[in-house]
Amino acid sequence: MNARTHWEHVYATRSPTQVSWYQEQAQLSLQLMQRAGVSPAARVIDVGGGASTLVDGLVAAGFQDVTVLDISGAALQLARQRLGPAAAGVTWVEADVTEVALPGQAYDVWHDRAVFHFLARPADRQRYADAVRHAVRKGGHVIIATFALDGPERCSGLETVRYDPGSLHGELGAGFMLVDHAHETHRTPSGGEQAFLYGYFRRL
Repeated sequence: MNARTHWEHVYATRSPTQVSWYQEQAQLSLQLMQRAGVSPAARVIDVGGGASTLVDGLVAAGFQDVTVLDISGAALQLARQRLGPAAAGVTWVEADVTEVALPGQAYDVWHDRAVFHFLARPADRQRYADAVRHAVRKGGHVIIATFALDGPERCSGLETVRYDPGSLHGELGAGFMLVDHAHETHRTPSGGEQAFLYGYFRRL
């Protein structure tokens, strides 16, 4: 089963509030953007944003240029339905982040919660880092949330890669500066706990 088929199956068999990474509000992501001084005029891309509620928070805060990218068309459709008329003001991209051709230097903020840790193959992680380097303007902000070192080794039937701030920075490479990081204990809809690491980087 390829990645697209896997994630389409996940969203076909579970509601967005049943997947383990579901958040009612993307509070820490929004807080990190505020700390970074990101204004509603910023161009934001939420990678793997699918059914995430981050887009709701951004729209509510007045952001006008938001792109949501996800490999699952079903997940994007769920988010569009949830947003209602406000969805018309968001750009929706159905694509695999390791394969998509994004515009160069187009975004002020790259956000990803719970995509990067599913990239078990080094070649996929390299393509991801290349996509960030290509798509984010110099001086732009990159926020990536992955499982921390004490996070799950598997999730949704897939192997994961766990990180600390240094190893996550190492995956992005020398073109990025680690500005800040935070840890979050995420409580899943089923009552379990998952340890997340949030890394905030500046594109050099």
